[in-house]
Amino acid sequence: MPIRTNGYTDLRSYGAIGDGRTVALIALDGSIDWFPVPNLNGTPVFARLLDESEGGSLELTPTQAFTASRRYLPGTNVLETTFTTDTGTAVLTDALVTGFAGRLPWAELARRVVGVKGSVRFRWRVAPGTCLSTASPWIQKTAHGPVIRVDSVTIAVRGIDHGPRGGGDRALAGRFTTSPKSHHVLAVAGTSNEPLHIPQPELTDSGIERTVKNWQHWSEEFTYDGPWKDAVERSALALKLLIFSPTGAIAAAATTSLPESSRGGKNWDYRFAWIRDLAYTVHALIRFGLREETHASVSWLLKTIRANGPELHVFYSLDGAPPGSVEKHDSTGWRDAGPVVTGNPASGQLQLGVFGDLFDVMRLYVKAGNVLDSETGRMLAGVADRACDDWRRPDAGIWELADTRHYTSSKMGCWQALDAAVELAELGQIPGDPARWRSEKGMIQEWVREHCWSETLQSYVMYPGSEELDASVLLHATSGFDRGERMSQTIDAIQKELARGPLVYRYSGAEAEEATFVACAFWLASALVCIGRADESVALMDELIGLSNDVGLYSEMIDADDLSFLGNLPQGLSHLALINAAITIEELTRDK
Repeated sequence: MPIRTNGYTDLRSYGAIGDGRTVALIALDGSIDWFPVPNLNGTPVFARLLDESEGGSLELTPTQAFTASRRYLPGTNVLETTFTTDTGTAVLTDALVTGFAGRLPWAELARRVVGVKGSVRFRWRVAPGTCLSTASPWIQKTAHGPVIRVDSVTIAVRGIDHGPRGGGDRALAGRFTTSPKSHHVLAVAGTSNEPLHIPQPELTDSGIERTVKNWQHWSEEFTYDGPWKDAVERSALALKLLIFSPTGAIAAAATTSLPESSRGGKNWDYRFAWIRDLAYTVHALIRFGLREETHASVSWLLKTIRANGPELHVFYSLDGAPPGSVEKHDSTGWRDAGPVVTGNPASGQLQLGVFGDLFDVMRLYVKAGNVLDSETGRMLAGVADRACDDWRRPDAGIWELADTRHYTSSKMGCWQALDAAVELAELGQIPGDPARWRSEKGMIQEWVREHCWSETLQSYVMYPGSEELDASVLLHATSGFDRGERMSQTIDAIQKELARGPLVYRYSGAEAEEATFVACAFWLASALVCIGRADESVALMDELIGLSNDVGLYSEMIDADDLSFLGNLPQGLSHLALINAAITIEELTRDK
């Protein structure tokens, strides 16, 4: 039986399902401990993940001791869990169902239990929480049966042979017992600030098969036949969960406030859209031939920049607005490792790497056979001019640090932006004479070579004058800034100081305050193949692929000692780094 400590379970225990609008996290014991209804970026109605006593959950679990195994149905984000007890076996299928025309206009969760052999007694309980200590749920009787209300959210629970037994005045609950081929369904639907369509459990039940077919149809549309195919396809499906379909924005992760260290701390909200993540996502989407998601994401980004410009923000809310302030909530946090917050303090920072991220998106988009509009071309020309000046400024760096410095990877990002700007100008996609961009690009390269290299360490350093290392420099083997001996020596230095087995810390000193950063390890694999060390790259990838959880998901961080998950999850950047490492290795070794 999966173990819970003080009501909490290991983060590795969670599988994720979604519908293009929100994501639910399901523990191995069948409890849904995270489920914002109906939008991912809303205050979560079900948040036991962050507050065991008041967070709320949707429990569905055997009443006796059991073992559990699970899988995603092939090519889908529909999760199947098999429970085995001394008396029998039953299978739980979980899906956020989709409609005939795509995403439903409300959130609708289907939980189906089918008896396989013998009998298994189950209990279920739908108990919304306090919306991070901001509201109190209550049961309201209506002419169409009871509904649960909490803050602006209305939730209805219906079912097939689900044995309702009450649950008090703040929850709905019940019990049932399976038998061979028995069929039990729990249907949960919810809306916010709008009327609620009461679910018809028979339609919700049939919606599971429709949802499976919809996911499998999407999976058939993308093509990848390279190495680590299963892991790449699962990562693509995980990323699809994070694409907020109402706008095309891509959430960095599905959760907030999960600590980056087992000791707690660095609890941030990642339910925002970073330009950096979108750049890496577009690379993957283009490689997979997914035209609709690519165009939707690029269009969202350009419209959002124009609406909130002229300055670039590091990230935006999923609806395209600038992120608001950080708010702390009176909740305990996962395993009491608070604080619980909504919002992210990095919103007001200067991060020069965002120039490279933006231009990388545009270059990839154009090289995939698309054409930029005139307004976008003019906007990009202006951004390139700003990069010519701003690269000389100190910034917070890719890691959103409190100390502003002349971070090496930020300068490399500006080089990447101007390199792409020159190419786009030569392709006739942005106006103006690229002579200045070409000249400034050369100056950045010389400045980095002169100021950001340590003869003592034989490595690029985090910033001039330091003896600290920064794993984000590895990104610029892939960008093309350096694929020579200096980058190879930097890899050696990073492996010596920042690596723990196959895993990598973000920068010097990070081990004292956080776990290893999953994406950095995949960046290392990409960098290795870029500088010609393909055998090492492949060996590292083989190790890293084995570090996902049982259903192929990754969090933001992994503890190097016990391999436990830390940080928000599923983490888009982790899956993006896996995909892009696999693509890079496949492309650079294809003919060898």
